[in-house]
Amino acid sequence: MNVETVVDIKDLRIKFGTKEVLKGINLEIYQGQIIGYIGPNGAGKSTTVKILLGLVEGYSGEIRILGDDISTGGIEYKRKIGYVPEVVEIYENLTAFEYLTFIGEVYGLGLERVNYKSQKLMALLGIDEVYHTRISAYSKGMKQKLLIIASLIHNPDILFLDEPLSGLDANSVMIVKEILAELASSGKTIFYSSHIMDVVEKISNRIILINEGQIVADGTFEELKKMSSQGSLEEIFNQLTGFNKHKEIACEFVKELQEV
Repeated sequence: MNVETVVDIKDLRIKFGTKEVLKGINLEIYQGQIIGYIGPNGAGKSTTVKILLGLVEGYSGEIRILGDDISTGGIEYKRKIGYVPEVVEIYENLTAFEYLTFIGEVYGLGLERVNYKSQKLMALLGIDEVYHTRISAYSKGMKQKLLIIASLIHNPDILFLDEPLSGLDANSVMIVKEILAELASSGKTIFYSSHIMDVVEKISNRIILINEGQIVADGTFEELKKMSSQGSLEEIFNQLTGFNKHKEIACEFVKELQEV
């Protein structure tokens, strides 16, 4: 059975000033995959995602999303993607009703349809009582749930998530993880970037590790374990990125705290 390639990246490179941030990324991402995209701070994770979303220009290489070459400036592919950013950026003077109906109409949904869907989805995540409340009054977790709903309201084919579980309580984390699994089983593709290694390990069926602008590992968790003498994804991450001083630094830090 042929599996559709939904994201195809060839020799992706970008510089900011004299610093080369991405140094030749080559990736094929397939329909129905949950991709765990991990790496140290500054490795190029967020830059990759922002280029794929069309938010950053000035790169070299070729990127096709759902068959469209994104360098042409076309926006049709953007109608089929959703995005939850790492930093919450939301119109806080609006209510959820105003915000979600605005987002829905941008994606071509009728007002009545998006209003109905918004209320149902907010109820399922336990925040329907603030549907007509200004977002500025929301807790961090409520804002995160709203962002997740906004990213999915138009039923996208590809979902880009950057630390999507930030601020969520334990029950909500379990719900969102199940939502992602259900979406993937229905053929949606999820590109998941996080520093929470145990979550990436559990939900991803493919893990891509980027370090200093290059892919250093790509495979299932079991395949990555074979590349390393370590057991957990966190330990594999540290070994493959060459970082092994966490205990030494922690001990030195505590020692400094205790100095008289």
